[in-house]
Amino acid sequence: MTPARSPLRAALLAVIAVGLVLIGGGAAVALGLGRGEPAPTADSVEAGFARDMSRHHLQGVEMANLAPERSTDPEVRQLAFDIAETQQNQVGRMQGWLALWDLPPTGGDTMAWMAAAEGHGEHDTGAADGGLMPGMATEEELAQLRALSGTGFDVEFLRLMIRHHQGGFEMAQYAAEHAGVPAVAGLAGTIAETQAAEVTTMERMLTARGGTPLPAP
Repeated sequence: MTPARSPLRAALLAVIAVGLVLIGGGAAVALGLGRGEPAPTADSVEAGFARDMSRHHLQGVEMANLAPERSTDPEVRQLAFDIAETQQNQVGRMQGWLALWDLPPTGGDTMAWMAAAEGHGEHDTGAADGGLMPGMATEEELAQLRALSGTGFDVEFLRLMIRHHQGGFEMAQYAAEHAGVPAVAGLAGTIAETQAAEVTTMERMLTARGGTPLPAP
């Protein structure tokens, strides 16, 4: 019997398949890479960011995709749609890079590419030991979210997504400052800016619905 796949793993496999379709003539240009650029190594900032942010994003997509069935709030549903579409598109781009660089889409020590950055030691150690990356929800939190509906879902979704965005911000900011491939640095900067703006929006939405944020990661 084939073992069941988690929603996150299934989503990753689907996005990888889309990225692989791009491989061929003009793929580098389509993915924003310059022709003839040397491929980053497996332990580079570029590869580490692409792998880890893909995983981080896909959990955000997984949570956002719960909203259409569990929320009746138009503002929450629109926010979730925007997050899912944007982050899935970005994952496709990052997985396309990894495929072009002939690097595996997963693996490596999580966040080890940030190990040299001052102040990141605690995050790196926890992730490398098998823990979750900063801001990611636990399986128990995801199970609780799936069991909610209506305003209860809206509040918990916003709480988890605010923390999720906050957790991914440092990773994106670091890649924006340290990646040597312009396309990678550019996407990382866009992610950092977008998620910071969305956190402000979600905090307002959460307050309006009577909720309070979780502690920042």
